[in-house]
Amino acid sequence: SRVIAENGYLKGRENLLGYNGFNRLVIPNSGTVLIMEYFLGFLEVKLQMFKYIVVGAGLSGAVVAERIASQLNEKVLVVDRKPHIAGTCFDSKDENGILVHRYGGHLFRTENEVVWSYLSQFTDWHYYQHRVLAWVDGKMVPLPFNFNSMDMVFPAELASKLKEKLLNAYGLNTKVHVTKLIQSDDEDLRFLGEYVYEKVFIHYTLKQWGRRPEEMEPEATINVPVLVGKDDRYYTARFQGVPKQGYTQMVQRMLSHKNIKLMLNTDFLELAEVKADGIYIMGKKYDGTIIYTGSLDELFGYRFGRLPFRSLDFRFETHDVEYYQGAATVHYPNSYDFTRIIEFKHIHPVDVKRTTICFEYPKEYTTENDERYYPVLTKESKATWLKYADLAREYHVIPLGRVGEFKYYNMSEAVESALRAFNDIAK
Repeated sequence: SRVIAENGYLKGRENLLGYNGFNRLVIPNSGTVLIMEYFLGFLEVKLQMFKYIVVGAGLSGAVVAERIASQLNEKVLVVDRKPHIAGTCFDSKDENGILVHRYGGHLFRTENEVVWSYLSQFTDWHYYQHRVLAWVDGKMVPLPFNFNSMDMVFPAELASKLKEKLLNAYGLNTKVHVTKLIQSDDEDLRFLGEYVYEKVFIHYTLKQWGRRPEEMEPEATINVPVLVGKDDRYYTARFQGVPKQGYTQMVQRMLSHKNIKLMLNTDFLELAEVKADGIYIMGKKYDGTIIYTGSLDELFGYRFGRLPFRSLDFRFETHDVEYYQGAATVHYPNSYDFTRIIEFKHIHPVDVKRTTICFEYPKEYTTENDERYYPVLTKESKATWLKYADLAREYHVIPLGRVGEFKYYNMSEAVESALRAFNDIAK
């Protein structure tokens, strides 16, 4: 039998033997729980029936598990240490009926029609266009920095001159990275680049990453353009939206296939041991394929050192107002110790007179009690990950997802990667 979940949360865990809990048998109508250690040997045999084990029930793990189950007709075991599915995409309604993203805002966008069509099998969409404001010089200005932003923070004559020069140099509706403007031969465009770098980019980056941009690879900073035009949407991808019933419901549908068995609240590393000749699960060598969405350094006992990640703390608040702020996301690049405030009613509209917001506080990932959110990409960290990736191949482990592949993926890129991984498996 499979995990029984309600809104993605663990409701009553039934393992492969039909027992509640991993090695416990619950006696009905009594409070007595017997620890049935001798069942572990039987469970060990049961685990060997799975040709594929997916570690992680987040978006990447759910995609590859669903593909293997539905297209190859193979049984898949999905294991996750969290008490819910959907990983950091997990969402649920709060006491006000507002759908809240419990691990920070997740806004889906893609240019890839294959990805959009694939996910559309499991959800209807709320067609949402994301907008972001930033608190700059005492004003709420739209991001990416654009003509509207310039009109708000600069004198009219200067704003007009800058807009004209941008149009002549780059053309309407193009995106120009701030570093390109800083390197411009034109004095006014250099000024604009330096202004945006100072007011929007550098201090936000220091808070978000705990490092200066030059200490990291450019993947972490590519989303800081100046837009030549008035389009104040944060994303301009062809397909944009959020699942109508939420990410958790979408992932739940993906994992509902009869060939998929799910173990929540279960740390794979408590079941598995890496030995010289392979990976052993509950003392027995496992000969199947492991798709691993966790961090490879943890799987292999940090033998090449730790991979650096950034983590987040969240503070949720409910306010007795219809809306707290003018957009779903407001950045605070230069003020406070949080980076942004997210208001979920902008993303999932609901007719209630209260609103729920979330403050995001970046921090360094330090212990396994933290959540790995962002890989810190440097030349050194990438080289360390490659050592782990070589080791993973020796053990028939496929790393997957933002954490597993140590890449700064958005959700679309994570789904693309999972579909590619499945295609490789299916060959």
